[in-house]
Order: sequence, then structure tokens, then C-alpha cells
Amino acid sequence: MSSAVELCRGVWRYRGFITSAIRGEFASRYARSRIGLAWLVLQPLAMVVVFSLVLGEVLAARIPGVESPFGFAGYLLTGLLAWTLFAETTQRLGTVFIDHASALKKVAVPRAALPLVVLGSVGVGHLVLMLILLVALPLLDFPPGLHWLWIPFYSLIIAGLALGFGVLVGTLNVFLRDVGQVLGVVLMFGFWLTPIVYPVEVLPDALESWILLNPMAIMVMAYHDALLFGRGPGLGVAAVALLAVLLNLLAWRVFRRASPDLVDVL
Repeated sequence: MSSAVELCRGVWRYRGFITSAIRGEFASRYARSRIGLAWLVLQPLAMVVVFSLVLGEVLAARIPGVESPFGFAGYLLTGLLAWTLFAETTQRLGTVFIDHASALKKVAVPRAALPLVVLGSVGVGHLVLMLILLVALPLLDFPPGLHWLWIPFYSLIIAGLALGFGVLVGTLNVFLRDVGQVLGVVLMFGFWLTPIVYPVEVLPDALESWILLNPMAIMVMAYHDALLFGRGPGLGVAAVALLAVLLNLLAWRVFRRASPDLVDVL
């Protein structure tokens, strides 16, 4: 517990570095772009268009409780909002220390702050996408409701889950580079084992039970419930929140133990 308190104090001490690094990352990323943050929207929007054209006619009528002709697009957008927060965070955290190896060797960069810079950067993009989706859903015949207020809470759980998993992978990847390669494969399988482009109800009962062991399946379904179906969280969300806490305790403990050797190995 004391190590966790020390870590939090260190992060608070470098809060100025974290916020300035997040601003600097966005400034450098879109410095010569004419449409700026719009690029945050274009990639997931292109994916929605492709999946809607290819799969929409097949799956739209099989999404229980969705009567809108734009039901599949709304279902897909909502699932992608949750998944991209997790996938982008974990993917970038998987190489965060390797990507900043030269800086870590030359200057006194606070190592524990680097994952939070990544999380903050991805979080800003997620917020932009969320606001756009909340405007778009009523246009797709999904009226707003009080259950929409659960979404920030769900986002924090996903961010916590991604932070713990990403820091663990990122630390191990410094010492064993195969871990980074495996992460890409895990995320690819994870996408298709999460009910983003299909409703879990269309799966056989045996497979549905296995899918629900995936914490991101529970969180994507929670997004769907809140934004599309007007339902609140179940016990599964609480279980994922607990998993996120435990995973962070493990990940930051591993990071703290490995931290003295991190720069030497890089």
C-alpha cells in the first residue's frame, strides 16, 4: 500500500509534465493537418461505413430491441466507442517505454508519468468521439435518456482496465520483446470475441458463456445497454471494475520492481 501511495505522490508531483506532454502530443500530431481533430472521427467512421455496408443487411434485423433502420450503425458506433478506448490505450502502452527510450536515457523523464500521458491523450480523443456519438444517436432514432449518465463511469472502468493491462505489457515488453508482438494478436482476437459487430444473443449458448468471460464484452454490452436500450449496469460491470483495480495493483508493482533496470535494458 505504501508503494502505491508513493507512486501517486510522484505522479501528482509531475502533473505539470503530464498535462504539458499531452498538449504537446496533440500539437505535434496535428501541427500540419488542415482538419485537425477530425481525423479522430474519420477512422472509426470509415470502419462503421464498411461494416454497415457489408454486414448491416444481415445483422440489423437480428439485434434484439432495435427497431430503427439505422440500428446496426448505432450498435456498431457504440461498441467501437468502448473498444477503441481500450485497444488504443493498451496498444500504445505496450510500447510506451520503448518509444521513449532515447528520452529516458538522456533526460530525467518521470517513467511512471509516461503511461498517464498516453492515457490522457487517448482519453481526449475518446471524449471527442463520445460527444459526437451523443449528438449522432438521436439522429439515428436512439433518444437520450438518464442511463446515458452511466457512460463516463463505464469509460473510467475501461480506462483503468486498459491502464493496468497496458502498463504490465509495456513493462514486460522491455525485457521480452515478443510480448509486444503477442499483444497485437490478442487485440485482433479480442475484437472479434467482443460483441461489437454482432449481438451476443445470436451466438450459441455455450459460446455466449465463454464470450462473457471477456471483460471488454461486458463493458461493450454495458455501453449498448445504456445508450441504446435504456438499461443500467449489472453485476458484471462491478466485477470488471474490481478486476481493473487488481490488475493495476499488479501492474504497478511489477513496474516499480522493474523500474531500476528499465533504462539499462532499453
